[in-house]
Amino acid sequence: MRAMTMIPAMAIVLAASPLHAQSTSPQSATLGSIAPQIEAGFTTFMAENHVPGLVYGVVQGGHLALVKGEGVQDIAARRPVTPDSLFRIASMTKAFTALSILSLRDKGLLSLDDPAEKYVPEMRGWTYPTSDSPKIRVRDLLQHVAGFVTDDPWGDRQQVLSQADFTALLKTGVPFTREPQARHEYSNLGYAILGRIVANVTGQPYRRYVEKTFLVPLGMASSGYDTPASPIERRAVGYRWENGAWSEEPTMKDGAFNSMGGLQVSANDYAKWIAFLLSGWPARDGPETGPVRRATIRELAQGLNFVSVATRPGSTGATACPLALAYGMGWRVMQDCDLGLTMSHGGGYPGYGSHVMLMPEYGTGIFVLTNRTYAGPTGPAWDAAMLMHKAGLLHRPAMPVSPDLASFYAAAQAVWQAGTVAPLNGRVAMNFPMDRTAENWANVLGDLKAQAGACDTAAPITPTGRMTGTFRWTCGKGSVNGQIILAPTRPITIQALRFTFEGAVP
Repeated sequence: MRAMTMIPAMAIVLAASPLHAQSTSPQSATLGSIAPQIEAGFTTFMAENHVPGLVYGVVQGGHLALVKGEGVQDIAARRPVTPDSLFRIASMTKAFTALSILSLRDKGLLSLDDPAEKYVPEMRGWTYPTSDSPKIRVRDLLQHVAGFVTDDPWGDRQQVLSQADFTALLKTGVPFTREPQARHEYSNLGYAILGRIVANVTGQPYRRYVEKTFLVPLGMASSGYDTPASPIERRAVGYRWENGAWSEEPTMKDGAFNSMGGLQVSANDYAKWIAFLLSGWPARDGPETGPVRRATIRELAQGLNFVSVATRPGSTGATACPLALAYGMGWRVMQDCDLGLTMSHGGGYPGYGSHVMLMPEYGTGIFVLTNRTYAGPTGPAWDAAMLMHKAGLLHRPAMPVSPDLASFYAAAQAVWQAGTVAPLNGRVAMNFPMDRTAENWANVLGDLKAQAGACDTAAPITPTGRMTGTFRWTCGKGSVNGQIILAPTRPITIQALRFTFEGAVP
């Protein structure tokens, strides 16, 4: 097929979505001010990677704050991409599968530490690579440590495999590349087995369970697994770029590997999923309103201990601090110096390439869907996140100061003023006087006060937990940094109080 040279673009939509009414907050207006920079990143990506069409979105504050379609969903009919265009999201489906498994665990229908063969009888009698190999647990499949070889090229084409053929494959047994639980190695086969577990435990097809548990309750009415049955006028047709032109990829029907990558969504629908996931943070009191508990959502971010060092994707990666990377459950989990906890996943598939990243501490998610094989739009998604960070658009909810921490902070202020620990009498843990005597405390406090000069101790404490916090006082000759750590006892006592002087910079 001849390459297309002109691609129509859809106008940008700001803070208007079916999730919530249009926002009029200053934050949305500021997002609008950097929207041209975000758009430029995705437009450049499209041109450099020969992408026929894409749609990207920013979910923040529980709604789709920014969404834009570019290019076409079908190069023959030249239908422009819109927020309602349907794209396959490939391996971003794995998050739905992982949360399905956790929901069944919550219902008491399975255990993550059970051997997978308990729920998939065809796995019984498999030949493991060594005599001391542990049997594959459900948890091992979730976190890609089952010992299977990485299988992106092969697994991507198994979407159409029938359930009967999948059963035959499992009965035959599969070769291992290493013993289970030895290291992380990405496996589509493992997530296909998780889909079989969902089906066997619930007595219904995997896709039906996802539809009933997530798609319908979240109002994702356009999303599903039967791509050939979706309206062609809304479907983003998948293309491969080769020999200087686009060629259409075959539209794969729903099959046994749908749990590893078969879901099709629109941007408007997918934003509802992202908003639901982000609603799991922070932990708080209040009723549970989602399909699963908030604590269950947060469990997705618990990475296994096969940690590697990674570089932040995108144009800022070369100067960013190294990231610690682990695989959680359907998500790659990283700690970023600027963005905090991040959860991300790509989706590579014949005809499609996608990426999603969440910054749950900031209540923000960014996603992009394309209709070109293995397009990999990771860089511009992360660049958009950094643009938001630099614009001051990412805000953590303030952690409340617990009554206990507030009480002991007041006591710490009194200790500083008195120059002794007498204000803490009767409120210290047993280790406190053993770690430093009252006499030594008086000496240390005297020295610190002489170094610091007069201090303004009215600054609030910054909680790092319900029982820990830090503070910083501005003083005549510099500043005093402090820390409070309470003891895990009843009644509450203090186990550590620390003051550090920091001299003024000349």
